[in-house]
Amino acid sequence: MLAAILFDLDGTIVNTDPIHYRAWQEMLLSYSIEIDETFYKSRISGRLNPEIVKDILPQLSPMEGQKFADEKEALFRKLAPNLKPLSGFSQLLAWTNAHQLKRALVTNAPRLNAEFMLKVLGIQEAFDTVVLADDCVAGKPDPAPYQVALNKLGIEAEEAIALEDSPSGIRAAVGASIRTIGIASTHDPQVLQEVGAFMAIPDFTDLQLWTLLNSLIEEDLSALAQPLQRRIASNL
Repeated sequence: MLAAILFDLDGTIVNTDPIHYRAWQEMLLSYSIEIDETFYKSRISGRLNPEIVKDILPQLSPMEGQKFADEKEALFRKLAPNLKPLSGFSQLLAWTNAHQLKRALVTNAPRLNAEFMLKVLGIQEAFDTVVLADDCVAGKPDPAPYQVALNKLGIEAEEAIALEDSPSGIRAAVGASIRTIGIASTHDPQVLQEVGAFMAIPDFTDLQLWTLLNSLIEEDLSALAQPLQRRIASNL
């Protein structure tokens, strides 16, 4: 049965990549490093800040790297005062409410960013649980954040669907044995399916998504009805 939908945040609920890209561009220019979108998608998108900084700026000490990352995220928040969710997100929330499904947020975003985005989007109370990479033994692409989310919700992997926009996020969700839909807001749909998404859609208005979700609910209702039908038949 479908019991919960697990959401990534950056690139899934809201397309923040253009803002992160701009912030990384500005910060790296101070080190005379110019990046383009290909560099951003291959070396930055979906990764944790410590890994990114160690990769691109290996000369920085851990303390200097943390300071750089903190400044970059502060710049991101400064550049992102008017965030809007992807099309269809509010309808998906309403649908999960109507069908009494649980919701979890599973994100690699730093705590201050996650809190900032949830506030700007007005969805601080939208999730039954919020799982940050900072709270886990490892962040995505490790499956740990999704495993923590399943444990907190008290459900099994087969009872959930994950929504993810990045290859690292998809690897994490699939690694936790969760059926995963790719949100192609930042990456090519084919790339998302190659790393494990069983479907890739541009946003939450896509007919494929709604056909799937409604079919799962119908299957669940049918499964619930069968024992009752058997009891009725046995009493005839």
